[in-house]
Amino acid sequence: MMVFTKPFWIIALLVCLFPLLNINNNGEVMAFHKVQMKYQSLTTAKVNEVYRTGYHFQPKQNWINDPNAPMYYKGYYHLFYQYNPKGAVWGNIVWAHSVSKDMINWIPLEPAVVPSKPFDKYGCWSGSATILPGNKPVILYTGIVDLKPAPGYQVQNYAIPANYSDPLLREWIKPDDNPIVKPTSENVSSFRDPTTAWFNNGRWKMIVGSKNNHRGIAYLYRSRDFIKWTKAKHTLHDKPGTGMWECPDFYPVSTRGMYGVETSALEGGIKHVFKVSLDMTRFEYYTIGTYNPIKDKYYPDKNSVDGWAGLRYDYGNFYASKTFFDPIQNRRILWGWANESSTSLEDITKGWAGIQLIPRVVWLDPSGKQLLQWPIHELTRLRSDNVHLKSLQLNQGDVVQIERVTAAQADVEVTFTFSSLDKAETFDPEWNKLPLENLAMQICAIKGTRRGGLGPFGILTLASMKLEEFTPVFFRVFKTLDNKHKVLMCSDASTSSLNQNEYKPSFAGFVDVDLAEKKLSLRSLIDHSVVESFGEGGKTVITSRVYPTLAVGEGARLFLFNNGTEAVTVERLNAWSMKKPLFMN
Repeated sequence: MMVFTKPFWIIALLVCLFPLLNINNNGEVMAFHKVQMKYQSLTTAKVNEVYRTGYHFQPKQNWINDPNAPMYYKGYYHLFYQYNPKGAVWGNIVWAHSVSKDMINWIPLEPAVVPSKPFDKYGCWSGSATILPGNKPVILYTGIVDLKPAPGYQVQNYAIPANYSDPLLREWIKPDDNPIVKPTSENVSSFRDPTTAWFNNGRWKMIVGSKNNHRGIAYLYRSRDFIKWTKAKHTLHDKPGTGMWECPDFYPVSTRGMYGVETSALEGGIKHVFKVSLDMTRFEYYTIGTYNPIKDKYYPDKNSVDGWAGLRYDYGNFYASKTFFDPIQNRRILWGWANESSTSLEDITKGWAGIQLIPRVVWLDPSGKQLLQWPIHELTRLRSDNVHLKSLQLNQGDVVQIERVTAAQADVEVTFTFSSLDKAETFDPEWNKLPLENLAMQICAIKGTRRGGLGPFGILTLASMKLEEFTPVFFRVFKTLDNKHKVLMCSDASTSSLNQNEYKPSFAGFVDVDLAEKKLSLRSLIDHSVVESFGEGGKTVITSRVYPTLAVGEGARLFLFNNGTEAVTVERLNAWSMKKPLFMN
């Protein structure tokens, strides 16, 4: 165990104000991408392994983005995803395909859907899978039939297995009666990403993301045979001022526990979740509400903010997510894509870009106000070399190294306790004047890891030995003027790398938690260039992509820290080195 005392904070934690999040071409998180013709077919001869993840899903090389059509079929989990087989930037998109018995070890197969027909000549974009009666899967996906108007004339197609007896579903057929859904005249270039379909009142239902001017729209379609689809006279849901709705998702959750429910479920204590990926912000937002199956309308709950200031699955680098119901373990699984935060030229040099985050179980919080998320339990099979600490007090300025763990590839769980809330900092009333949708991020950028009252305390991930580089994941507790408390959780990349060209945002979100027990918990999955963190049992989740220059491989370290005047106690800590899966694409 190594302990740094207060001088460390003078030397290493002089964190300057970080500007408000500015998504640009170097760090954008998006489902539609700028075409870079001169790079999209440029294959790297040798893949750079420095920042490649050890246990997160990614192919051996080249660009990936949206997870598509996850499902379970005849003993295998299937994951399709957007993939460029020719280069490390977006372009030449096909549906890559991998299968797994546990969603940790993956076997790559040949691409399932590639541009080959007039209805997808210029691209096979994102979509979903539905399991029809008789255990027959079908894929719905967006095809690009023309490149004009930009980003292309978009239609909805379907594909079916060539051989239903093949559990690997290696070959898919695109029938000639495609496309099955065409856009209306005003949205031919903003009409994509069909959802998993659900069944009620004798018809299949599915939605397609779109927009009309600045109004985000989920168009509703109905079908009796899954081939002939009719557009409903009304939308399932829409919202002004939110722009294009990409990768919508709509599914039920149980009000009676953690178990998942099948996508068409309507009875037995059910609420519905509606999620969209907002093209304008490059973040995802969801609401919890009620679905009326007679009117085919979705109504968010009154306390569920519908729009930019709403709830997110993840307050960091996370986009284009997709859920599916796992019938074997009766759970709903969430997949999300994390783009690189490096530049396109850096991606080309290293020969790859994009990862899929660890699949998460998602369920309704007992309060009914939000969802909870947690990594699938299968991930724990990769744990080794456990380090355990308990009852460790951290005073202001203390930094304690967690030794005997592979810090570049680790799973860390820690519970912090504190004896008093009296030293919580005052929540500045001026902050309430900031845009609500970016409030947490801006406070994290302003305050950083500099000295506070109750916090900041947490862990320093992917840290160099002398702390020239580190990515802190931490809590700060504030007291409002009405004597309530707000808990801020940050994953701050601003100090993550000495490379000044990187995109290094201060990601953050608030944690809706009762502090009566004076306790906060954190779990972080650390994997070379990604830090995926779960606060307070999955109430708030933040993913950061980082590229240190010193804290790589054996040069990476892991620390506990407290820079608040209130002492905190590490009630217990468990950290594990993580093995690589036996099979990973």
